[in-house]
Amino acid sequence: MGRIYLSPPHMGEHERKLLVEAFDSNWIAPLGPHVDAFEQEVAARVGVSHAVALSSGTGALHLALQILGAGAGDEVLVSTLTFSASANPITYVGARPVFIDCDRATWNMDPALLAEELEVSARRGKLPKAVIVVDLFGQCADYDPIRAACVRYEVPILEDAAEALGASYKGRSAGSLGELGVFSFNGNKIITTSGGGMLVANRKDWIDRARFLATQARDPSPHYQHSQIGYNYRLSNLLAAVGRGQLRVLDQRVAERRASRDYYRKALDLPGIDFMPEATYGRSNGWLTCITVDACAFGATREDIRLHLESRDIESRPIWKPMHLQPVFSACRVRGGNVARDLFERGLCLPSGSSLTVEERDRVAAEVRSVRRRRASSHDHDA
Repeated sequence: MGRIYLSPPHMGEHERKLLVEAFDSNWIAPLGPHVDAFEQEVAARVGVSHAVALSSGTGALHLALQILGAGAGDEVLVSTLTFSASANPITYVGARPVFIDCDRATWNMDPALLAEELEVSARRGKLPKAVIVVDLFGQCADYDPIRAACVRYEVPILEDAAEALGASYKGRSAGSLGELGVFSFNGNKIITTSGGGMLVANRKDWIDRARFLATQARDPSPHYQHSQIGYNYRLSNLLAAVGRGQLRVLDQRVAERRASRDYYRKALDLPGIDFMPEATYGRSNGWLTCITVDACAFGATREDIRLHLESRDIESRPIWKPMHLQPVFSACRVRGGNVARDLFERGLCLPSGSSLTVEERDRVAAEVRSVRRRRASSHDHDA
């Protein structure tokens, strides 16, 4: 039996055909017809007017913050329960992250805590430059109350939909719910270009600005002239070709991941095991299936399960360690934090790849159940 990975890439014939086409055309470097087409196709899929393909989702966040004017001395509010790439770009522009806890109903940013922080910031006379809302594990945050709070104080929303392509909120696609939206096509995402990202918006001037900065901020001139600092953030034509092939099967990939989650819900209907809730306001893309473990009720901890799975060559992972608990951000302000801390301490991501076979799912579930049986047997023996 081979190793079962958490979320491996899932390639097919569409990707191979388009990649070979790009290779044979000799459009190897960044820019090219597949880059242009990939941007247009993602924008159309998400329901926004403009998109720019980039080398990473992190780069997209960095450019978005610059577009919104964030800089030295500014604050940017951001979800604490997320990967560090959501917060790191805030520091790239010289600003400071302020972390907002999640709610238990969605595991996403708590709208009430966000409103509290904005109110306090307004009273201090220092509103944040932006709010980065993360769509966690493929589920959109609750944007209506979040937007209401942000509109009241005229603070723009930057939607970090890195994990959520294919998800929706009240019929609207993830990535279209803020002033700017960001996607990641990293190797573990629901579709991948091996490495890559996308910045989307309805404002052409913003996307034009991002495209300019992402190509080393080269001035319009027959020679290389630069009046501003730029970045080498553009996606290659080869990788864009892979992305186009992946996008064609996005709905299938969503269905496959959601099917795995539904299977786990039935197979692991056990005392002490709960699943990340799916909010009634939208539809998750099922990127990762996440559970929480009540050690007393289950008879073993999250870490007991993780270590056992690893011993059986099955990859699982604790859910994101909150940003306010990370050493690098220990001096940053946080509103709330206990919900995210509890979810981190008890939460586990199970293998969720769209290529996961029925036999592999059975194997994962059987090994999780065996932890409980072995612990129960051990307790009986000790008694």
